[in-house]
Amino acid sequence: MRPLNRPPIIRRRSRTVLVGGIPIGGGAPIVVQSMTNTDTADVAATVTQVKALADAGSELVRISVNTAEAAAAVPVIRMRLDALGCAVPLIGDFHFNGHKLLTNFPECARTLAKYRINPGNVGKGSKHEPQFAVMVEKAIDFGKPVRIGVNWGSLDQDLLASLMDENARSVNPLDAARVMREALITSAIRSAQFAEALGLPGDRIILACKVSSVQDLIAVYSELAQRCDYPLHLGLTEAGMGSKGIVASTAAIAVLLQQGVGDTIRISLTPEPNGDRTREVVVAQEILQTMGLRSFAPLVSACPGCGRTSSEFFQELANNIQTYLREQMPRWRERYTGVENMTVAVMGCVVNGPGESKMANIGISLPGTGEVPVAPVYVDGQKTVTLKGARIAEEFEQIINDYVRSTYGGEAPAAHLRPEKKSISIRSVQER
Repeated sequence: MRPLNRPPIIRRRSRTVLVGGIPIGGGAPIVVQSMTNTDTADVAATVTQVKALADAGSELVRISVNTAEAAAAVPVIRMRLDALGCAVPLIGDFHFNGHKLLTNFPECARTLAKYRINPGNVGKGSKHEPQFAVMVEKAIDFGKPVRIGVNWGSLDQDLLASLMDENARSVNPLDAARVMREALITSAIRSAQFAEALGLPGDRIILACKVSSVQDLIAVYSELAQRCDYPLHLGLTEAGMGSKGIVASTAAIAVLLQQGVGDTIRISLTPEPNGDRTREVVVAQEILQTMGLRSFAPLVSACPGCGRTSSEFFQELANNIQTYLREQMPRWRERYTGVENMTVAVMGCVVNGPGESKMANIGISLPGTGEVPVAPVYVDGQKTVTLKGARIAEEFEQIINDYVRSTYGGEAPAAHLRPEKKSISIRSVQER
């Protein structure tokens, strides 16, 4: 597609942190993360899900390390993933007993690419600082980065109470929501400063302050971004299921990304029963790609349909083509450099069909109700062939394959990729 001129998004300047060799922050591409929901002690199930997430495009995968059995399983999981050719870095998610697990299972500590520490549940009262310190010291010993991830569902209650008391004594007290947001930010920054004081280099620290409200997330990260230069991990926690989770996450994260805030993202969707965990990866990728920040897979444009498109054929074709492109990406990514930038249009009638098709790398304008039963195909803005009949879907899929090979693989273009001089005619599309 030939996009209209638009001002670039100016990214917030931050330090660069390496996680398993992947740079985060410092202007590096925004990284997509995900998390398993298997019992980590179940090695086979966890390996299967980690690989599925990585194959879908997750560049970092977080796993829960909550028990001795889970900690013992981490090196085995890494070994099996490596045997499968899956090198995705693993992040250990620790709560409550992380100081013990990292101490008692050094191979777990060595194997993980990063530790996630929640300062709100590493220990209460006099235990808080010593137990936090143990986790940081293990990160220092093994040369690992950490994400200090504050969550308002598990916020340090001592800190919150202290800030609430201080606010109550203020001449101009803030409302409770403002104090809560300040507690999140203060917890993250103070914890990072404490980690550095313990000896953890500042370029091994990533911060996150997760909430479940769109406006609160925007407010928290906008403020946090101004008060530190650590890389920031974005995510709306407990976003919800289905369209609600997708819409809420997109609304919050897109605003922050447009402001240049955010170096890694995760979409925390609650899966439908027996749902596919990789959905959260696809949504994260599509947010970044539709905003023009990264490219992961060819994008399909398709019209929503109206009274002119009573046939379901174009809907089926658009869905099939989008599924096909994603299925091909693992193989294409290795062979065809730049194929993820390709755009495809599947349009349902003559109103916007030809125009939209010309704007894509490959576009097809299907006949609407009562229109001549032909489907012109456009390649890089030029009409190249007209399809007819019951095999339009198969013919169009072949055109896409040929285009990928010729454009991104250097092969000679097929005849149907050149400006139109002939038509492919089978049977009328109205037979569908």
